[in-house]
Amino acid sequence: MRQSSLRPTAWPRSPRYPYVSGALLVVLAAAEVLHSRITSTTVLATLPLVVLPLLWRRREPRIGLLVVPAALLNFLFRPELLMTVAVAGVMGLYTLARHRVLHPALLSAAAITGSLLVNVGHVAMGVYDLGGRAPAVGADGSLSYFTESFVLAVGVVATVGVADATRSREESRQAREAAQRELIAMERRHAAAQERAAIARELHDIVAHSVSVIAVQAESATYTTPDLSPPARDGFQQIASSARSALTELRRLLSVLRADEAGSEEAAPVVPQPTLDSLGALLEAHRSGGGEVTLHTAGTRPAVLPPSLELTVYRIVQEALTNARRHARGAAVDIRLTYEEDEVRLRITDDGPGPKTGTGGPQLNSGGHGLSGMRERANLLGGRLTCGPAGPGGGFLIEAELPVRAGAKSFAEGVYE
Repeated sequence: MRQSSLRPTAWPRSPRYPYVSGALLVVLAAAEVLHSRITSTTVLATLPLVVLPLLWRRREPRIGLLVVPAALLNFLFRPELLMTVAVAGVMGLYTLARHRVLHPALLSAAAITGSLLVNVGHVAMGVYDLGGRAPAVGADGSLSYFTESFVLAVGVVATVGVADATRSREESRQAREAAQRELIAMERRHAAAQERAAIARELHDIVAHSVSVIAVQAESATYTTPDLSPPARDGFQQIASSARSALTELRRLLSVLRADEAGSEEAAPVVPQPTLDSLGALLEAHRSGGGEVTLHTAGTRPAVLPPSLELTVYRIVQEALTNARRHARGAAVDIRLTYEEDEVRLRITDDGPGPKTGTGGPQLNSGGHGLSGMRERANLLGGRLTCGPAGPGGGFLIEAELPVRAGAKSFAEGVYE
């Protein structure tokens, strides 16, 4: 037997419907028993099995396998309960077909066979014999005795057909709703892609212009400003170099955002990704801006590391230094990079004020993208990243554990950057 795949919530009627209809059926059965003054033990014993289980037919549709045989058996011994047995039998049969407990053809064949056996039992019991006079149906005792089987068979086929059609209609409705939900989701994704493209254009027009102006002004200042000291000249050159690097990376990222706008995967400009060898230049840039940073390494660096892992380490250090400049100006940053056999550990601390609920330190729940972006990069590699107070004396701590093998898999799947 195969249970229905339709959820009970897909039933088109109220949740109280089985109990209301079952209660009405109980009243009808009691009225027929009292009206016909039935005292048969067999009938009274099988009647509850015909009526009461229908109260739970929605929760357990297989209850119809008990109701339908009990209804036929009750009708066999006491045809006077025609209304009760007919209604209960139809409800049980409809439940079985509606929930596809049995295949419709098998269910129809079984119900028709049961109806035929009941009809044969009535003939054998002399239900149609009126004391030796003419039979109750037919004037010559012909096949009209089996009119009862024909009527029951028509009722069985009609009930199973209606139930199966209702089920098919409900499945079609669910399929249409699923297709509509998918269409809505596609439209939302398309709208989001268009919005990203619009944001990319705005970023390019506003941010790229401003950054390029900074680069040009810093570059030209070394030539237009008289009596410029060598340290100041180097500072302007560093500003111009940082602005050009930021502009290059901004254009590359914007090209990724605008790929959906063209409807295809446009190739972004080929730019070398930062690696662990780029950390030195990153730290020097931080020091040139007045920051203090120290890098400690432990363990033996593998000859080959996944590019995604090296890029993730670089970005985490870059974001940590940015946070230190923004929230702990003048603080000393200590970076410890440990190479192990299966993973790379990164620990970054500073002696600044640490996280605060107000201003003056990195905000753990500020809604920004810095800390969450670092966590996402670590998660993509199958690692983890934690951040918080460095200790009771203040400071901020970032710890990352990045597995080497997961990093290689992420690179192979193309999920980094």
